[in-house]
Amino acid sequence: MFSRKREWKNKVFISMIIAVLVVSMLITGLGASISAEPEPGEPIQPEEEVEVVTLHGMNDEAAEKIVELGIDISAVFEHDGEIEVEAVVTPSEIEMLEGLGLEVKEAVWVEQEEFSAKDEGESFGIQSVHSADNVQILRADHYTNQAATFLYVEAKSDVGASAGTTLTASWEENGEERTAILSRRTDYGEYLYHWFELTVDEVPETVNIESNQGGSATSEVTEWLGDNREPKDYYVTEFVDSYMTPTEMDERMDQLAEEFPELVDIVELPHKTNGYRRHAQATMGTLTNNAVVVTSTAWGHEGGNDLTVEFVDPATENAPLEVSVDGDTITVQLATNSSGDTISTARQVVDALNAEAGELVSANTYRGNSGGGTALTWEANLTDNLSAPDYVSREPATVRMLSIGKTRDGSKPAVLGYAKEHPREWVTSLVTIEAAERLLRNYEHDEDTRKLVDNLEILIIPIVNPDGTNYSFYDRNMQRRNMTNYCGPTEANDPGARGNWGVDLNRNHTVGTIWDGYVGASTSCTSDTFAGPEPHSEPEARNLAWIADEYDNLTFAMNIHSHGGYFLWSPGAYDTNRVTLPRPTAGEEEYYWQSSEHILNRIQDHRGTVIRPTRTGPIPDVLYSAAGNSGDFFWYEHGVYTWNFEVGAQLWDGSRWIATGFQPDYESEGHDQAMEFANGLIGMFEVAYEHAMNDTRPKSKAVPGSGRYSEPVEVAFETSEPATIYYTLDGSRPTFDSPTLQLAGVRESAETLLIEETTTIKFFSVDVAGNVEKNYKPDGNGRNYNSVTIQIGDDSHPGKGRGRGK
Repeated sequence: MFSRKREWKNKVFISMIIAVLVVSMLITGLGASISAEPEPGEPIQPEEEVEVVTLHGMNDEAAEKIVELGIDISAVFEHDGEIEVEAVVTPSEIEMLEGLGLEVKEAVWVEQEEFSAKDEGESFGIQSVHSADNVQILRADHYTNQAATFLYVEAKSDVGASAGTTLTASWEENGEERTAILSRRTDYGEYLYHWFELTVDEVPETVNIESNQGGSATSEVTEWLGDNREPKDYYVTEFVDSYMTPTEMDERMDQLAEEFPELVDIVELPHKTNGYRRHAQATMGTLTNNAVVVTSTAWGHEGGNDLTVEFVDPATENAPLEVSVDGDTITVQLATNSSGDTISTARQVVDALNAEAGELVSANTYRGNSGGGTALTWEANLTDNLSAPDYVSREPATVRMLSIGKTRDGSKPAVLGYAKEHPREWVTSLVTIEAAERLLRNYEHDEDTRKLVDNLEILIIPIVNPDGTNYSFYDRNMQRRNMTNYCGPTEANDPGARGNWGVDLNRNHTVGTIWDGYVGASTSCTSDTFAGPEPHSEPEARNLAWIADEYDNLTFAMNIHSHGGYFLWSPGAYDTNRVTLPRPTAGEEEYYWQSSEHILNRIQDHRGTVIRPTRTGPIPDVLYSAAGNSGDFFWYEHGVYTWNFEVGAQLWDGSRWIATGFQPDYESEGHDQAMEFANGLIGMFEVAYEHAMNDTRPKSKAVPGSGRYSEPVEVAFETSEPATIYYTLDGSRPTFDSPTLQLAGVRESAETLLIEETTTIKFFSVDVAGNVEKNYKPDGNGRNYNSVTIQIGDDSHPGKGRGRGK
């Protein structure tokens, strides 16, 4: 899609490199993928451990190599003209990347720095345009986290997509003018906005943005979050004290259900997982063309681990290829020639094993190789390579959910918090169980808790993916997927690829899928974003779908992930033209933002952690496309307001943001993350409670209202609360089938209607709780909708005019 014939010269190419790194990852899903067609005779490489690092000094060759190798890219950042890539890599990949000139460091993100407009202009080769551009400031915020105060600004120019457009911010600080150049944010080739974020000693009252194309805008600076709640002395918290395996989590859930039978049930979800289990295997050989991959028919724990396979030299001339089975031992006598040399090829051995020992094992050549090399004498004890203690069951697991509430019969609004779709994100399940225990242990003495438990049905799944979670704790800590191996005999189905098997459960749902043309997932069985063979192929994903079907009272959900400190909502996916799934209406979007502020304030209460505005919003506006994610499934299929936590906000050390990783040290960091995001999860329950109690009908008005105007007019709408506006311009009654007011653009507010001829606008509003303004019946015959007539010039024929969104 992108030309690789580029030069690494200046900042013009930054967005192109980001596109190569991110877009190629999204389209092809190459993260952690393994080549299925190795060259004949290559040495077989052992499986390596991985670590999260930041790559500095990115160049064109290195960017292409990262994409070619399918290195798992966690994030891509721009810092003062340099691309920094957070990646999950092996030691051999680090060595290779260092050989390409990259510097490998601990995972950090550095603060944007100021640089002069003169330097920026020279690097871009700015071309002036003849008319001034239109500049709007989307947000100008200040916030204070644990260690510093920040100024954050987003602005947009109507010619901002041009690399030659530079936006400069200026403000007064400590009696002096301070300036900064805004960075241009693009994603998948689309211009989103310009932005900057810097520490300040004094919060300015206003900030001014000037474009080198002539436009300008000024905005007041407002506080982002900051509404801290005073702690209650009697409110008890801090119930989790370490990371918890699935076994330990089940024990804690059982303990709570036994102790609080009047308030909590354990719901066993109907679809059992495929189990923490693998077939026993061995790769017998040293080269890709002489290796034979042997896999037990039985699961490892059910006898596969007891099998031994031998390739032996008969030490005689002209011996035939033979296979014999004696109990748990399979012996392959290799064929020899007249000189007594073994001559059986890997392919011949594979065919013989499948024909003569097929009840015990299956065999294939290495990753689709033709297997023309001569098989080696070899002995191997097959093993499933699983390291969990014996008390960890290998059988299909039941995913368990807590149902908390005074009334749990479906008559109360339901709200869902679920974690561990991705097993390597260890903090996330602690967030859920900490929140659950707070609800139960504070119920008797805290009125606010009692309101939640009495008026909601609170559903909590600490571990969606128990198989993968066991694998992450006991075998491979960076496991992202479940354990189901869909790699066939011509793919990477050998034990050296065992850390690359499984389905990304947050790509396995039915909305905005890779099969529908959306990006951000993969059909490669070894990709970290492998979507599976088809939507809802995985029992873990089908369990979430079951909840959505079974609990028709479900209104809100929180999908809890890590790391990075993001707070996200739908749409979560776009197609190859960067057309997203349908955006929420302007009223729904306003509600997402309003509710988010409450939830994020609750997170901040614990230790001052601020989820930054640049990391808050619809997924494509701040992160990437995630085809087939569960949040989109809940929102588009079932109308459930769904957010996505990314636990683990970076920590500010005075000069840079420090990434905390997927498994931070519990005592020094993991504990605080669990506590602050448990606050946030309860904040979401509070949002659900307010929603349930909302029986107030919204009010709306058009601005300007009815009147005569000498020229076309832009009409905006104001509402008493977040609400969707339905309207008509042709004189007809507005209904639920009428157009709705949408956002004017990415990160923008509601659109306005440009009225160019005399027009009557008929409209009504509906809030997120379903309350309709004035009790109007859109499907009935009533006339109690709102109506304004905009007369333009001498035109006096209302209801037949023309209007369009702007």
